[in-house]
Amino acid sequence: MHEFPITQQIIKLAEKHATKLGASRVKSIKLVVGDYSGFVGDSIQMYFDVISEGTLCEGATVEIQRVKPKMKCTGCGELFEREFLSFNCPKCGADGEPTEIGKEFYIESIEIIK
Repeated sequence: MHEFPITQQIIKLAEKHATKLGASRVKSIKLVVGDYSGFVGDSIQMYFDVISEGTLCEGATVEIQRVKPKMKCTGCGELFEREFLSFNCPKCGADGEPTEIGKEFYIESIEIIK
């Protein structure tokens, strides 16, 4: 449910960008969404389709690039995706620690039509 207000903000930002550049409408929006960001891409897409009706974003496509979380090895520094029930580095076997990778949430690009 918390995807509703964030989707409203995405539409507001895209419309502001389009208006500033004198566009007739928004063609596409590319989002980067980390798996640990707390947002679900499918829900954003669902809300976008409904909320964008009657706006410059109506009919725009939303491309969502998922970012999988990564851990950093305390031994060798390798970044790796954690295996189920394991925190061990696949390269050296040392313990991994959490990173910020996978918590991303931002608009990467907005394509407009003039």
